[in-house]
Amino acid sequence: MQTYPVASGLYDPRFEHDSCGVSFVANMRGVASNELVRTGLSALCNLEHRGATGAEADTGDGAGILIQIPDRLLREVVDFELPPVGRYAVGVAFLPVDEGLRDKAQDMVETIVVDCGLTVLGWRDVPIQPDCLGKTARAAMPAFRQLFVSSPSGASGIALDRLTFVARKRIEHELPPELRSYFSSLSARTLVYKGMFTPPQLAEF
Repeated sequence: MQTYPVASGLYDPRFEHDSCGVSFVANMRGVASNELVRTGLSALCNLEHRGATGAEADTGDGAGILIQIPDRLLREVVDFELPPVGRYAVGVAFLPVDEGLRDKAQDMVETIVVDCGLTVLGWRDVPIQPDCLGKTARAAMPAFRQLFVSSPSGASGIALDRLTFVARKRIEHELPPELRSYFSSLSARTLVYKGMFTPPQLAEF
């Protein structure tokens, strides 16, 4: 039987509970590389036993990966100019599938972003391969687009993240139900890819 420490300071054992599996992979010298991402995806697959599926084995209860901003890659795939790394934020938006609703949602997202003192640099369609997903996951799948923003004041790093956090929370709470949108992240430092996957499906998707 497991016992926990007694309550002390901000710690209270009443808040202990089981959780999903988490793996952490890093380069000790701070070198960013695709190998690091591949290792992280492999580690995620090694945690498949911590996830869950129902009767439909190809629909999982969710998996994801958090990586550093892949600046070189993003510069190669967007058709607009990006500020120096750290001075722009990017995030994956989960948007309505209907094109008309998606356009309206994006307009509202941009209005909120500008109201938060940020500049919209552009959007990018995220390339996906949904054929690997189960029927239930595909039925619930939103549209995925990446939003790029910057700060006219030149805010960077965590200072820019503080601004995008406010924008992201406003987007989650202020859009009407039919335009409901969600950002898995919107950051100058990290990028999150996640969805209703089993761990092996994430890289394939």
